[in-house]
Parts: sequence; structure tokens; C-alpha cells
Amino acid sequence: MTGWQTLFYKEVLRFWKVSFQTVAAPVLTAVLYLLIFGHVLEDHVKVYDRISYTAFLVPGLVMMSVLQNAFANSSSSIIQSKIMGSLVFVLLTPLSHWAWFCAYVGSSIVRGLVVGLGVFIVTLAFARPEFAAPLWILAFALLGAALLATLGLIAGLWADKFDQMAAFQNFIIVPMTFLSGVFYSIQSLPPFWQAVSHLNPFFYMIDGFRYGFFGQSDTSPWLSLGIVGIAWLAVSALAVHLLRTGYKIRN
Repeated sequence: MTGWQTLFYKEVLRFWKVSFQTVAAPVLTAVLYLLIFGHVLEDHVKVYDRISYTAFLVPGLVMMSVLQNAFANSSSSIIQSKIMGSLVFVLLTPLSHWAWFCAYVGSSIVRGLVVGLGVFIVTLAFARPEFAAPLWILAFALLGAALLATLGLIAGLWADKFDQMAAFQNFIIVPMTFLSGVFYSIQSLPPFWQAVSHLNPFFYMIDGFRYGFFGQSDTSPWLSLGIVGIAWLAVSALAVHLLRTGYKIRN
């Protein structure tokens, strides 16, 4: 294996060795959301005419799990390595900044997709969503996981301690995820909050992913794809720059 492939393999093994915590636990959390919200609101909320509320929830919960776990993987790996001092062993290798980027982001995409697939399989017992446009499902799953994995890499490089990482996740990632239309359609919101939701890039990931299942969405999937793609290119450029300059890892 080449250098980046070895680091990628090491990062995949890192989360797979504790898969009960990194895979099974997020799947259980998503299923609990489905059970609680689906049971309470099934007869009171109707988003699309021919789709039950429980079926509507499934794509949102799957994508939410993909995004949160992709972020958690890269961010936790970097911050743990910095605090424990094991990052020095990676710094001693002749790996380029591109190798670091591909390995950390790639492994985080894998974790996000594995968790998302697990959530989807378990939720099949409660609802059978359609597959109106499978390519859109794949595109938004990959691009969304890549975007959050890259954000996690940036957060891990920036944070010096676990408190800072927890603040980044609790005050930025989690609120933006929950306010992205996972549990509701933004068409049900007042005009002001609809406008605010359109400023949230997480909304476009959730909405585009859901379009792949039902062929219906709150905005054009092409617009969502463009916004998410541009956002990923922007954060990727920042992440590569930080890795190239050794930001907070070479001193």
C-alpha cells in the first residue's frame, strides 16, 4: 500500500475496532428519534400528500447520521492524536498534505456511510421509502459526508483541547444539523425562518438527499448540489492550506 492508503487503513481500523461505540450507538440513537417522533407525530404531521411522516423522517435521519459521524471521525482522530502525542509518528513520515487530507477525509466518509447504511437498514422495519432517483441519494451522501469530514479535519486542527472540540460540535454542527429540515419541511415555517433556513448549507444536503427518495423537495436538487459542492471546495481549500502550513501540528 502507498503512504496515504496505509494512513487511510489505519484510520478505518481506528473506528472499526470500537464499532459498538462508533457505529452501533449512532444507529440506536437515530432509531430512537424515529420511534419517538414517528409515534408522536405520525397522525398530526403531513408533509407530502402520499408519504407518511415516518417515511419522511427516514432519509433525514439517515443523512443526519452520515453528517454527524463523518464530522466526529476526523475531528476526534486529530484532536486525540494531538493531545496524546501520537500525531508525531505521522509527522515523521514523508506523507504530503494531500495524503493526510485524502486519508482522514476518506476514512471519515467511510464511517459516515457505514452508520448511514446501518440506520437505513434498521429503519426499514418501520417504513419503506421509495427510490425515485438513486443517483441523487449517492451524490448527496458522498458530498455531504465529504463536507462534514473536511469540517471535522479543520476543527481537529484548530482545537487544542476537548472542550474546544465539544463547543465546535455542540454550538455549530448539532444546531445546524437539527435546523436543516430533518424533522420537518421548511415550507411549514414562517417566511422569515424559511429565509434563514436557506442560509444553512446543511439544509441543502438534507433536502437533496430526500429528493433522491421521493422525487420531491423544498428546493431544486441542482441548486442544492451546486451549493454543497461549492461549500466543500471552499472548506477543502482551507483544510489543505492548514495541513500544508502545519497549522497547530508542527509546533
